[in-house]
Amino acid sequence: MEIFGVVNASPDSLADFSIASDYDSALALGKKLLEDGANHLDLGGQASHGGAAMVTPDEEWAILEGPLKALVSLGVEVSVDTWQVETARRAFDAGATVLNAADALQDDEMMAFAAERECTVVMPFMLGPDPRHLKHVTGDPVAVMVDWFDEQLKRADKWGLRQRILLDPGTGFAPAEWDWSERYEYQKQIYTGLGQLRRFDLPIYVPVAWKLTPDRIELIDIVMGQDIEYARAHRPAHIRERHALVKAKTATDQTETDKPETGEVG
Repeated sequence: MEIFGVVNASPDSLADFSIASDYDSALALGKKLLEDGANHLDLGGQASHGGAAMVTPDEEWAILEGPLKALVSLGVEVSVDTWQVETARRAFDAGATVLNAADALQDDEMMAFAAERECTVVMPFMLGPDPRHLKHVTGDPVAVMVDWFDEQLKRADKWGLRQRILLDPGTGFAPAEWDWSERYEYQKQIYTGLGQLRRFDLPIYVPVAWKLTPDRIELIDIVMGQDIEYARAHRPAHIRERHALVKAKTATDQTETDKPETGEVG
């Protein structure tokens, strides 16, 4: 499993410890994330929660430019998290190499940009074009997610993009009015059903929780047991630790299952 460590240039980020608003702070945070087990870095300049301020492409680029230069200087893959194609274009010109498509490639202009740059793209499951104002998922969320990816990947085929896409279950996005209990139940259903995405034969990329409450750690452990290829994490050291613990437990359980039954023959 490879990890994208999170750097938030947006001052609206709820994870305030992940905010780096200039070159020097981004450089320090990027180095720390890599030391803590990240392989790559993910940078965003626009928060997606319901209370976040909307920024123009020019404003978003002003927020991202300094931190992006710092992260690129570290010599690792850097993804830019944006739903504005103008921002994506400037970021790639400045050295970003992965598109974390916060619009889920629902805009043809963003799809065309990704095809033009022939880049790896993170595609999150998302009902609606704006991650701050999402539609509710009704019915079985895993089935809805699978059907949604099926349709979006057919669109991606027309642009020759399918084999460069990482599938994100979109759990970083949810209707703004949901409370945590609703988000928890939704995420648990989605994470337990991640295996359903294997039908697409594409890597799975999951943004994992940064709060360390027992219920969120439970969700992280469900994800870590799914053999995902990529995680997006604010605390990579903690995710490495949970991954090792889950894999060790799985190996122990398998050993116990494989032990031959013993008994007296009489």
